[in-house]
Parts: sequence; C-alpha cells; structure tokens
Amino acid sequence: MQPVVNDAASDAAADSQLAARDPLQRAVAAAATGFAAPSPTARTRLEQLVREDPDPRVRAAALGALFRVGSRAGVRRAWRAALDDPSATVRRRAAELTPSRAADLPVRPLVLRLADPEMTVVEAAAWALGELGPRAVPAGGVSGLARIARHHDDPLVREAAVAALGAIGHRAGLPAILAGCSDRPAVRRRAVLALAPFDGPAVDSAITRALEDRDWQVRQAAEDLTRD
Repeated sequence: MQPVVNDAASDAAADSQLAARDPLQRAVAAAATGFAAPSPTARTRLEQLVREDPDPRVRAAALGALFRVGSRAGVRRAWRAALDDPSATVRRRAAELTPSRAADLPVRPLVLRLADPEMTVVEAAAWALGELGPRAVPAGGVSGLARIARHHDDPLVREAAVAALGAIGHRAGLPAILAGCSDRPAVRRRAVLALAPFDGPAVDSAITRALEDRDWQVRQAAEDLTRD
C-alpha cells in the first residue's frame, strides 16, 4: 500500500498530535506518521522525539516510524541514539529494527549491544545479527555471539546466540554451537538445529549424541537433521 500524501493542513494536525501532552497520544501519532508520507519537518520532528521525548514509549514509536519513512541519514542518526538510550525498551526496539534497514546501517554498534546489561536487549541484538547473516562477520559478530553463547547467565540469551551463529553459518562459530549441545534442553535443541550449515566428525558426533538425548525435543531436532 502506498503512503498517503499529506497536505499542509494534515501536516499541521499531525505535528499538533506529536506535541500532545499525553505520552500515549504522542506515541500513537508517531506510529501513524510512519504510515503516511510526512514532510521533511515531520521527519525532523520524529528524530527529535527519538532523542528528546521523556517517555520511552514515544521514543520507540518514533524510531519505528522513522524506519518506515526516514531518510538514510535520519534513520542512522536516530538508530545510533536509540542504541544508547537509557531505556532498555528503546535499545531493544533499535536492535529489532536493524534488519529492516540493514543496508543503511553499520553493524558494529549492534555487536556492542551484546554487552548490554539488559538481557532482552542482548537477545534482540543476537537475533538481529543472525538476520544480517554474513554481514555480521567482519564487524566481530561471530566472536561476540560465541562469547555470550558460552558465558551469558541467561539461557534465553544463550539460545538466541547459538541460533544466530547457525543462521550466520561461519565456521568460527561452530565451537560455541557444539558447546551449546551440552547446555540446558532449550539451548541444546537450538544448538542442534544450528548445526545444519556445518559438517565434519565433530558435527556428526554431536548429532549422534543428540539422537539419544533425554529431552524429546532435542531428539526430534536431531532426527530432523538426519532426515534432511
């Protein structure tokens, strides 16, 4: 569906909504702007909201809108600010949005979010790096993902990391995936599936062990691989 082109009157109305006192109203207005064809002034206003609005819901909504309608430079500026936002909600949203404008964004700032103190941000960054595939390799994505796959305290993060390593498919990530095959059941299942792009004796041995795993989902994942 093509964006609706705004006239001067609708631009003024939209700007009024973006400046509303109620943060929920501002968030809704920001999100709606992303489904229109806003003027340069409205795009600038969205950038300002990402950087300056006191409510993280508004900042996250404005960032999402910019990813739909913003210029390359505007998206990059807002994205960098959002990755360093004091709110984990905004940092997580920035990570989640990265693949949708991957060609416009550098990868290294996303890799740095793998050290975020909030696990949901790390999980989102890991997922996004997996979506970027080979582009994550020269920016240090594989080594960063391998580190958290082995050592992060949260099993959901480790699971996301091994899945991303499998999606990237770089050989340097294989040792961390193999280590994940001895982790908790959910991580083991994801690690077994992440072995799909790889081959070799160590991979064959891990799949053979997984076929006898005490968890049925791990066994099922191994059976799926051998069947494929």
